[in-house]
Amino acid sequence: MDTFARYQQLKQEINFHLYRYHVLDAPVISDAEYDKLWNEFKALEAAHPNWVTPDSPSQRAGAVVSDKFEKVRHPRPILSLANAFGAADARAWYERIRKIDDRVEQAKFTVEPKIDGLSVVLHYRGGVFAQGATRGDGEIGEDITANLRTVRAIPLQIPVSSGQYSVSSTQKSETNIGQLSFLGNVSEENRQLPIPKTLVIRGEVFINNKDFEAMNTRLAEAGEKTYLNPRNSAAGSLRQLDPAITASRPLTILVYQVVYWEDEAGRQPPMAQSETLAWLKALGFPVSAAARTFDNLDEAIAYTETWDKRRDELGYEIDGMVIKLDDLRLADELGFVGKDPRGAVAFKFPAREVTTTLLNIEVEVGRTGVLTPRAALEAVEIGGVVVRNATLHNFDYIAEKDIRIGDRVLVKRAGEVIPYVIGPVVDARSGAEMAYIPPQACPACGQPVEHFEGEVAWYCVNAACPAQLVRNLEHYVSRGAMDISGLGVKIVEQLISAGLVRDVADLYTLTREQLLNLEGFADKKADNLLAAIADSKSRPLNRLITALGIHGVGEVAAADLAKHFGALDALAAATPADLEAIEGFGPNTAASIVDWFARPANQNLLAKLKAAGVWPVASQYPVTSNQSAALAGMTFVVTGTLPTLSREGVKEFIESHGGKVTDSVSKKTSYLVLGENPGSKHDKALALGVPVLDEAALRKLAAE
Repeated sequence: MDTFARYQQLKQEINFHLYRYHVLDAPVISDAEYDKLWNEFKALEAAHPNWVTPDSPSQRAGAVVSDKFEKVRHPRPILSLANAFGAADARAWYERIRKIDDRVEQAKFTVEPKIDGLSVVLHYRGGVFAQGATRGDGEIGEDITANLRTVRAIPLQIPVSSGQYSVSSTQKSETNIGQLSFLGNVSEENRQLPIPKTLVIRGEVFINNKDFEAMNTRLAEAGEKTYLNPRNSAAGSLRQLDPAITASRPLTILVYQVVYWEDEAGRQPPMAQSETLAWLKALGFPVSAAARTFDNLDEAIAYTETWDKRRDELGYEIDGMVIKLDDLRLADELGFVGKDPRGAVAFKFPAREVTTTLLNIEVEVGRTGVLTPRAALEAVEIGGVVVRNATLHNFDYIAEKDIRIGDRVLVKRAGEVIPYVIGPVVDARSGAEMAYIPPQACPACGQPVEHFEGEVAWYCVNAACPAQLVRNLEHYVSRGAMDISGLGVKIVEQLISAGLVRDVADLYTLTREQLLNLEGFADKKADNLLAAIADSKSRPLNRLITALGIHGVGEVAAADLAKHFGALDALAAATPADLEAIEGFGPNTAASIVDWFARPANQNLLAKLKAAGVWPVASQYPVTSNQSAALAGMTFVVTGTLPTLSREGVKEFIESHGGKVTDSVSKKTSYLVLGENPGSKHDKALALGVPVLDEAALRKLAAE
C-alpha cells in the first residue's frame, strides 16, 4: 500500500472510531490503539500538508453530533489537547511555546488528572443551572440538560450553601488521601467576585470505580447489559433519552474550566488556573483534590510521573495528567496549533486497557486442585509489557460475560496485577467466534472434575494428580497432618523430580540408597528422614484423615470423623446419610467425602498406604479402663505454644481423658490452656473469669 492510500485508510478508520466513541458510546478499540492510529495519521499530515482536506479528523475537535438530542452551540470552542507520551514530549511542548513567547520561562504550571469520562458544558444564568450539553464536535453539542440535573454533584444553584450541597463521593475519597489543601486560598480580589450573569464551565462526568463495579453487579442480577469500563458507562448513561435511567446511575463530576463569563459590571474571571479551581470550589463545584501548582516544568513533570503508579488511589479512571500554564492570559495569547490549544498538554500514561484477540482458553490446575481458565491472547503491549496470557477468573465469569474463543476482548493490567480479561467487544464479532465449554476432565490427570454446590471453583480431587503432587505432599507431611520432620518443600520437589514419589504412599517405599543418590543427602540425613517417615505410621486416625486433603475436611472435621467411624474402612463405606448424621456435616461436605473415596485413583492410594502399614484406628490416646475420665464434661480452649504438646497433641490428650476442645472462649469454657505467645483468647478468658492452666497443671488435672 502506498503512502497516500495508507493516509486515506487511516482517515476512514479514525472517522469510524470517532463515531463509535462519541456518538454510539461503543468503541471497538482501546484508547491506546486509537492513539497509535492518530499519531501515524498526524505524522503523515505533517509530512504532506497538501493532503489535508476539510473532512480530515484533524480539522475538528470531536465527532458528529447525534440527532437524538437538540443541538447546542458552545459560546467558545470546546477543544481537545495535544498528547505528550513521556517527559521528553512534555519538554518538547515547553520548548515550542517558549520560542513563541519568552514569558513562558517565568510561568507556573498547574497539573490536574486527565479523567477518563465524558466532557460536558454547564450553563448558569443568574447563578441557576439552565442548560447542559455534551462536547460534541467542539462547536456544537447535544442538549442533555434533563440528564445532567440528575447528577447530584452538580449544583443547581451557586454559590452553594452548606444546606444545599453535600460533598460528592469523589471528594470524600480524595479527602481520605489528605489532598484538600492543594491550591491555597482564593485571593481577596477573587473572593469578592460576584456570580456573573452568565457562567459557562466545563467538567468531566464519570463513575467511581467502586460504584461502577456495584452498578454492573446490579445490572447483571437484573439480566441487563453490563458495561466494559466506567467511561463507556458514564457516556451511555448521560445520553439516555429517559432521565430516570440516568438518575439510576452513580454519576459524578469534576469541573476545571471557565469557558465563558458575562458580567454586567465588566469584571473578569480569575486569570490563573489555580485560582479558577479554588474559586469554583468555593462556589460549591467539585474540583480535583489531586491538582497542584508548580514554579517550573520540571517540578510539574516530576509530580505528574508519580501518578502513573498511584492512579488507583484516586478511585476513578484516569489515562494521564494535564499540564497547563497557570497564567490563563498567556495561555490564551499563545493561541492554537490546528485545533489544539498551545497552553496545555495531556501527559498520557502507558495504557492499562487494550483490545486484542482471544486465541484460546486454556485450563491450569492449581496446587489445591482448582481448575483455573486462562486466556491465550494475540500478543499485545500493555503499560510497556508484552502480554500473551491473562486470567479469566473462573468458568462462571466466562459464561456471565459470554466470552468466546476468537472474540476481540478488552484486557486490563494495573500496576503489578496479573492482566485479566474485562470482557468481549461484542460489536466487533464476525460470527466465527466459538462459545466455550468448561472441561469435564482434569487436563493434568484425565480424572473427572468436581463442582460443589454453592462454590464457584471446579476441582480435580484426584490425590495423585501430578499438577497437585507438590502441594499434596507438603500438606501430608505438615505438622497438623502426619508431621514428618525434615521433609520440607525442597526435598519434596527433589523426590518428585527424581521420580521417586508419585503419590504420598510412595514415601513409605523410599530406601536409604535412593536418598543417598540425591544432592545434599549424607548418611545421617537419609537415616533421620527414613526414621521420621517410619514414625509417622503411628499417627492417629484423625491425623491421617487430615493428611488425605479431602475437600472441606480440616483438622476439626477429621477428628469428628475419626471419633465417629473409628477406622478408614468404615469411613470409606459411609453413605451421604451416614455423614450428614454427624453434627456439623452438611450435604456438600458429605458429597465431597463420598466422592473422594469413590475415585479409583484414591482407592489405589489407600491400598498402597494400607500395604505400607499406614492404617491407624481410633485415637492415639484411647480412653481405657486404666485411664481416668477426669476431664469428662469439661470444655477447654488452647492458646499459645505448649512445652511438649503440639496443638493437635493437646487436643488429643484432652479428648482421650473425656474433655472437649473448642476454638473460642465463652462463659461456658471450663479452662483456658495457656502456652507461650498467647493471643487475644487469654485477654478474653481473664475478662470472663475463666480459670487458666499451663501444660503441667493440665496433666495433673487429667491424672486426678
